Amino acid sequence: MNFGQTRPRLVEAGAVLAAVALVAGCGSAYRPVVTPINPSGPPAQPSSMAVVVSAPSPTTAGIATVIDYSGDTVMATAPLGPGPVTFTLDGTGSGGYTLNSDGTLTNFPASPSLQAKNVDYTTLAATAQPVALFSPTAGIWAANLCGTLVGASQCASTVDNLTGSPATFKVAIPVAPLPVTTIGPSSIAERNYVISQNNINTPAGSLLSYGIDCNVSPSAVTQTGEADAIEVSSHTVSARIPLGRCPVYAVPSSDNKRTFVLNRADDTVTVINNQLNTLDACSGLVNQNGQPITCHPTLPLSTTAVTATGVTPPNGTTGMPATAGPVYAEYNAATAQLIVANYDGNSITVIDASLDEYGNDSATFGTTFTIPVGNNPASVTVLADGSRAYTANQSDSTVTIVNMSSHTVEKALPVNGHPRTVVSTSNSLYGKVYVASPDSPYVTIIRTDQDIVDTTVLVQGNIVDVRVSSQNGSSGNNNNVSRRPGAGQPCYLPPSLEPSPLTLTACQTQP
Repeated sequence: MNFGQTRPRLVEAGAVLAAVALVAGCGSAYRPVVTPINPSGPPAQPSSMAVVVSAPSPTTAGIATVIDYSGDTVMATAPLGPGPVTFTLDGTGSGGYTLNSDGTLTNFPASPSLQAKNVDYTTLAATAQPVALFSPTAGIWAANLCGTLVGASQCASTVDNLTGSPATFKVAIPVAPLPVTTIGPSSIAERNYVISQNNINTPAGSLLSYGIDCNVSPSAVTQTGEADAIEVSSHTVSARIPLGRCPVYAVPSSDNKRTFVLNRADDTVTVINNQLNTLDACSGLVNQNGQPITCHPTLPLSTTAVTATGVTPPNGTTGMPATAGPVYAEYNAATAQLIVANYDGNSITVIDASLDEYGNDSATFGTTFTIPVGNNPASVTVLADGSRAYTANQSDSTVTIVNMSSHTVEKALPVNGHPRTVVSTSNSLYGKVYVASPDSPYVTIIRTDQDIVDTTVLVQGNIVDVRVSSQNGSSGNNNNVSRRPGAGQPCYLPPSLEPSPLTLTACQTQP
């Protein structure tokens, strides 16, 4: 036996066995897995967008422009129908609708991916004269001056329900003459309300008498308005609720338990109890503590009592005009307040609209405070937290900023044109306010952290209207009712620039 050769082989075999053992040991032993922890980035900016509809001319195609919240940049544009006259977004903030001067209805996605191929068109009946749109999360409602003909020459008013994309006519429901708006919650509701001025029927094929009296001389109008309750499931009118003179706009509370109707000629707000489908009146009832419940079917906005020192509206400031002329309002859920723009009174009125836990008017419901702002505030918006209000002062070409805690004016900012619409959105360190004028192609954007003009964005043609997809960046769009100049609402231009006497063309025609 050769022991000299055997020893190296044993050493070699031992090395092989050690290597095998080492490999086997590595396979069965715990080997920790290292997962890298990536640092979190900055919080996402709000998903809100501003959507602007503009009209280069009364006969050319309108333009939809989508503006990014975070960068104030134009994300998309697309042509619409010719000469759009009114515009709104739906309750989700994702779909836009316009009424056009050729009698068509346009619907389009409010999205950064908007293209011309995404725009749908609906041809309405030849006799139709729709004047305002209400677009909840599904379907659309159009207040129609001439839904049907009475004989050969007179129109009967309807509210028309359309569904789908493109919008398809579903049903026409007869309502009181001269409807100006339809209102309800942003989501699909049990009941909506059609607000009508209840004047005489209009001649077929003409907007001749549509709301002109409520613009020329509201105080001279004697006819009271009407709110028709539309049951959505059956498309029938379940109640006809009396209103004041020249009702021009309405807004529901966020819980849809109340609807507030602005009566321009009466300087009042009519309160409808949606739960009872009646005027807000419940005398004789008591709450859980045995205290009487006071309801308020009508809230006054001004007083005609003139003293040597001037006029004092409810809880307001001495020396303010005796006439309010409410034309627009927003309901703020954070504070349970209704904030009203008084066009003729150069003021806003803040109304306590809080309810108790049982849905009855609270003890402070109806308490008001009137604050002077610029001349002819055509609209008002309130930040989602209820901290500040912003008014579009049509005659001043300014936006007034009001501190809602102290009820004082903080400042006034100059803007382009004669503003008619002001809307807001917020969901980050600061919010933004968008201001639009019917005689300007510039959208003025205000930063709310410093209350300064952030920038202006140029669109194609003068602006018909502007909307935001959400007021707080997450919960949909509460402002889903369109407004068309006239019918007691502010006209195309402030009184100082309108021809005298006021004409139909001046009040109804967009640029």
